[in-house]
Parts: sequence; structure tokens; C-alpha cells
Amino acid sequence: MTNVRTSEPRTYNVQSDNVQTIERYGVIAVIRRENFYLTIRRSETVAAPNKICFPGGGIEKGETDTEALIRECREEINVAVKPIKQIWQNVTAWNVHLTWWEASMDEDAKPIANPREVSEIIWLTREEMLEHPDLLSSNVEFVERILTCL
Repeated sequence: MTNVRTSEPRTYNVQSDNVQTIERYGVIAVIRRENFYLTIRRSETVAAPNKICFPGGGIEKGETDTEALIRECREEINVAVKPIKQIWQNVTAWNVHLTWWEASMDEDAKPIANPREVSEIIWLTREEMLEHPDLLSSNVEFVERILTCL
């Protein structure tokens, strides 16, 4: 999906009787090498400091999902990624609509943390993520429900 998002709040029908106003849109990169997934520890200066999560971020006005995914990965972990396919969508408790993308990067790519946003890059298995005390709450449902299918 490459729909252009705007920064304007939108109404999103989550369930037939539960309507939420979406405040922001974001994209998440799910990058896998064998049984390990690329995760980051967020820096102390961003929202949810020191939490473990997948790389990603907000979609800027006029950007497509894939453009935002490529930009966010370059900004956070200094790698070029190739979006493969959209694998899930959800709305966080903070009214952020997230689109999760399977993505790839070159085999020899070496992610480098941008210290303004990322304090550490960590390759974790699904099981290690679920056991990690610092896993960001908005990532738990994805890891529990969706990651088992990939």
C-alpha cells in the first residue's frame, strides 16, 4: 500500500461501536535474518525512552508508507531498506495508526544507531522479544499474534 497520508486527524472505525480519531500515522520495519529480528533500543531523548521496538516512525505529510519506511530506517539505523509487503495494521493506545512492513536490507549492511533516536541495535528472536522487560507495549500484540505467521 502506498497511500499518501496527511498530518490531519482522521476518523478510523476500529470496531463497529468504537470510533477513534487518528492523530498520527506511522510505519514499522520488520527485518529478519534467519530467526532474528532487527530491533532498536530507543534513546533517552525520544518518546518511550529506553524501550525495545522495531525501527520506524511517523509518516510526513505527502509521503507514502514506503517512502516513510525507507526514510525512517535511514534516519534511525543508517541502512537502505527495501519494503517487501505490508503485513499488519493497528492503532495504538495513543491513537497512532501503524502500518507494519516486512522489509529487507543488503546481507552485508551494518546498521548504525543514530544516537539522537536510537541507543542500541539488538537482534532478537521472537521468544527473546516476548521475554524482554523493555519491549514497547505497542509491539507486544504484533510479536504475539503476527510474528508467528512470518
